[in-house]
Amino acid sequence: MFVKICGITNEEDALLSVAMGADALGFIFAAGSPRLMSGEHVRDIVKRIPPGIATIGVFRNERPERVVEIVQRCGLSGAQLHGHEPITEVQWIRARLPFVIQAFAAHDRGIAAAVAGPADVVLIDSAAPGTGQVFDWSLAEGMPGGLRLMLAGGLNPENIAAAIAQVRPWGVDVATGVESAPGTKDARKLRRFILSAKEAGDALLAMPQSVEALRPYDWELDGEGNPGQSRDVERQGPPSLRIV
Repeated sequence: MFVKICGITNEEDALLSVAMGADALGFIFAAGSPRLMSGEHVRDIVKRIPPGIATIGVFRNERPERVVEIVQRCGLSGAQLHGHEPITEVQWIRARLPFVIQAFAAHDRGIAAAVAGPADVVLIDSAAPGTGQVFDWSLAEGMPGGLRLMLAGGLNPENIAAAIAQVRPWGVDVATGVESAPGTKDARKLRRFILSAKEAGDALLAMPQSVEALRPYDWELDGEGNPGQSRDVERQGPPSLRIV
């Protein structure tokens, strides 16, 4: 199970998340967020992140040129688009970055069509992202086969196992659910969340899979720590990762 810890605001929380087993870290560049970061601060943190950990910049209705500029300047693995970006902008960004996550509100009817879209991962969140609000998980069930789905919205150590069992996502994304205050991660919550998510993901892997279903956790390092070509998915994952 791919676990992304979002809303990282300092080096200590970034390294703590990695030590606890996180696969990816999210840095917020959306105005108005209590976890808003500057490019300079993010760049300094990213330099200290071990190889193989995806680092993602999170944007909301930002100019495409600005998204690409920030991701490249900060040395990030890719971008998460968490607004109402039209498909033409997502395509433009994906053509210039190695990895893109596109977020949708759970009730958005455009989710089903995203399987053929340019994003590598589709994230489903509550209508009020970053608030810890849980949405009806049944809205995320029954997504088209082959859709690499990341679940967010009100996840925490207490409900993550049930969420994974019901939705069967490729990955999960959390911010508020592992914090002691906005932008401050809680070590105990982090550990419990990541451990529970990984255990629930392992349980999914032990279950029969349909032919068209993606494995819940399907990226890996290549032999030299560089991006590798997928065997059955053409898109390339974040630097030092490959989707297989």
